[in-house]
Amino acid sequence: MSGVTSSALPSTAAPLSRPRHGASKRVLPGFNLTLGYTVLYLSLIVLVPLSALVFKTFTLTWDQFWVAVTAPRVLASYRLTFGASLIAALVNLVFGLLVAWVLVRYKFPGKRIVDALVDLPFALPTAVAGISLTALLAGNGWIGQYLEPHGIKLAFTPAGIVIALIFIGLPFVVRTVQPVLEDTEKELEEAATSLGATRLQTFVKVILPSILPALLTGFAMAFARAIGEYGSVIFIAGNMPMVSEITPLIIIGKLEQYDYAGATAVALVMLVISFLLLLVINGLQTWQRRRAGAPV
Repeated sequence: MSGVTSSALPSTAAPLSRPRHGASKRVLPGFNLTLGYTVLYLSLIVLVPLSALVFKTFTLTWDQFWVAVTAPRVLASYRLTFGASLIAALVNLVFGLLVAWVLVRYKFPGKRIVDALVDLPFALPTAVAGISLTALLAGNGWIGQYLEPHGIKLAFTPAGIVIALIFIGLPFVVRTVQPVLEDTEKELEEAATSLGATRLQTFVKVILPSILPALLTGFAMAFARAIGEYGSVIFIAGNMPMVSEITPLIIIGKLEQYDYAGATAVALVMLVISFLLLLVINGLQTWQRRRAGAPV
């Protein structure tokens, strides 16, 4: 054994092979493949339909396009659709925050039931929501029969449209703000209180900056959802031209009259305005994150 060198003995402590520097195991395939699938999927689901809308609109001359999108009845529907959507989103911005705050900060009997009810507009068919609201708010409904004698008419008016849009938009704000509130450090609030800050100062200086990006996101989602809503609004709106006629109903009417180019022209205006508004809101979110020092 003395003649056997140590190099001839098998090495039992050989180091395990290590991955090359910079190499990492990924659960999904590489960047090029996943990016290709992402672009293909988005093209089929988003870009192709929107491109068809644009190309169909281009079959109109500029004069025809302008007449289609600036008719008095269409302009009235723009004002109602975007105005009602904005009001509903602002209402949900305030009360959605209150609902999220109660669900996160308090414990009470039936909390799980209340939490589940927030998601009801997601699961409920929009037509069912519209019929239910109409049955409640109409002149002979459970609530409307007590309001109309006092001159308060909600069903078949723009006010009814706002109520329907509030109903379908509330979950977007609550579910966006709720997880952010859960992650907010309560120690910061306690420190502000110990330093003499009032409740309002604590909310404005400590809580609001941390949840503002989520609030803006929920507002944008509720606003975008309200702009395109049709099923829940069509039953409670009354659909009176120049009064309670929403833009999606104008588009449906043009389609029923086989005016496909006119329908896509109005839809294109809705698309451009919605995109610009969402772009502004996303810009505000980015600005707020930079102010807070969070990664963009």
